[in-house]
Amino acid sequence: MRGSVTGTAVLLAAGALLTAAMTTATASPPVTATTQPRVGTSPSHTGASQPVLVDCLWNRTVRPGDFILACGDGNSRLTGLHWTEWSPQGATAVGTNMVNDCKPYCAAGSFHAYPVTVRLDDTEPWKKHPDVQRYSRISLTYQEGRPEGFKQVMTYPLWD
Repeated sequence: MRGSVTGTAVLLAAGALLTAAMTTATASPPVTATTQPRVGTSPSHTGASQPVLVDCLWNRTVRPGDFILACGDGNSRLTGLHWTEWSPQGATAVGTNMVNDCKPYCAAGSFHAYPVTVRLDDTEPWKKHPDVQRYSRISLTYQEGRPEGFKQVMTYPLWD
């Protein structure tokens, strides 16, 4: 019994450290109002005229290459994002949604890659910085296959 408890504790601690490392790796420095967007770079930053994408660490970016969707455990993230549009009306990218199947449980699960089209929209002032417009909604359209229980189009609110 004691070995089982110890093994579980070690596994949970390793999962927490992995989640912290994955979350920290996507952090970006704050954006300044004088920084101009650089088309085709990832991540790039923006001035006040461009809407931003706020991540789970409250950093703002423009055209990020990666983005964590499941901040609590890192079990869903967008990778390899290539942006074709970024404007106050919306942003569009193609990339991959890496999703953990959590079978038999999340720490022992496997990640699977699903090609997606990402759409950001519904800009509104960011509560933390009311002079900055941020995207408040993200939609993922699965191109071929999708995680178990997901619809072809999944829409989520974004952090404020």
